[in-house]
Amino acid sequence: MYDVAIIGGGVTGSAIARELSKYQVNAVVIERDQDLCCGTTKANSAIIHGGYDAKPGSLKAKLNVEGNKMFDELSKDLDFPFKRNGSLVVRTKDQDRDVLKKLYEQGVENGVEGLKIIEGDELKKMEPNLADDVVDALYVPTGGIVCPFHLNYALAENAADNGVEFKLSTEVKNVKKSGDSYVIETTGGDIETKVVVNAAGVYADEINNMVSAKKLHITARRGQYCLLDKDAGNHVSHTIFQLPSAMGKGVLVTPTVHGNLLVGPTAEDVDNKEGVNTTGDGLGGLGATAARSVKNVPMRSVITSFAGLRAHEDGGDFVIGEVEDASGFFNAAGIESPGLSSAPAIGVMVAKMVAEKLSLSEDPSFNGKRKGILNPANLSMEERNELIKKNPAYGQIICRCESISEGEILDAIHRTLGARDLDGVKRRTRAGMGRCQAGFCSPRVMEILEREVPMSAFDVTKNGPDAKIVFGYNKQI
Repeated sequence: MYDVAIIGGGVTGSAIARELSKYQVNAVVIERDQDLCCGTTKANSAIIHGGYDAKPGSLKAKLNVEGNKMFDELSKDLDFPFKRNGSLVVRTKDQDRDVLKKLYEQGVENGVEGLKIIEGDELKKMEPNLADDVVDALYVPTGGIVCPFHLNYALAENAADNGVEFKLSTEVKNVKKSGDSYVIETTGGDIETKVVVNAAGVYADEINNMVSAKKLHITARRGQYCLLDKDAGNHVSHTIFQLPSAMGKGVLVTPTVHGNLLVGPTAEDVDNKEGVNTTGDGLGGLGATAARSVKNVPMRSVITSFAGLRAHEDGGDFVIGEVEDASGFFNAAGIESPGLSSAPAIGVMVAKMVAEKLSLSEDPSFNGKRKGILNPANLSMEERNELIKKNPAYGQIICRCESISEGEILDAIHRTLGARDLDGVKRRTRAGMGRCQAGFCSPRVMEILEREVPMSAFDVTKNGPDAKIVFGYNKQI
């Protein structure tokens, strides 16, 4: 019998797990995929929003601002990449200035600090590559960029190191009330728990509807992106937004914490909750749309494209809290943008609710620090040479595009909740994320996984058990 079972191992579920690990609690995270960070968290804009866009008084507004403020300390404690590069919401000469002013006023009401509207030479000096039609912009100095993979893993690893259990490759099939507890039927057997936390992303409505007569409905809203090479990474220094629409914050142009340039997303509602395919129509218009705010975006430098799904609940706001007709069942549902920005605050909010429900005591042994994977590029030449002397694996470059060493890949595999497939290694180390998109390094990463997990070459996959790569010996085939 667990005290708490969290359904979903994305950034929301992992943030809740970490906050709960501050208490004396027997908790488990249930994740259907072979690894964490395989749903909404793996494919988004990687933006930490300031909080000007959400409707005042909404959970989105409250938790965005609260979560934003937590990132400086959290990134230091958990050792993941984060930068406050600031953002600009730009207006072109054919758009209504009152819309920009309303965003400013809304941001002030939400408690966003440092907002101001800038124009003319000041604006062009900040961003020389803004489109010629741009006349002014809302400057949001608290905006930032983050690596969502590293954030997710950092939260989960720290939670696991503090006693939270993680059950991967475990899909929830049903949730049933059983007396004062719940039985969660999964592909790995039944799990009994006093409290359930539903952080299942685009499937959170289905989980909720298993136990509650108050039904939720989540629409999968697909966003498609283009990622550009690092030679385009300095085209802008701030995150450039266009004036938002009813479907979202529009197409943005932003640097990433790893030095690339990201353009996107589109916004389209789809029926398929697994519909993360890109389309020619979706990607084809990104360049022209981005050009409305940023000129000369070098779309010829695109190295990959991808799509992600946002969990849009019909009510338009986060759905967080204990369900009225299901005591002990807590939702963290409808977590779309600004969900990544809000995740740390959502974790605090839900953990407090659960702690009050179960009368939990704080754990004095909680350790809130975590060390990420060592990046030799951050070392001086002397320090790097000394590292290689101690561990020659750091002198073996596996991914030439991103200069990722064998030592980093070994760390990714052997650390808490370590990688077990190619995408798991890629998200933790960036091996395979460069210009050749894993064309050269995949065989070597496969060999390392085969040796270190250990596993058969026939069991090494791209992402999960069904994405096998090796099917036989070439001379036999």
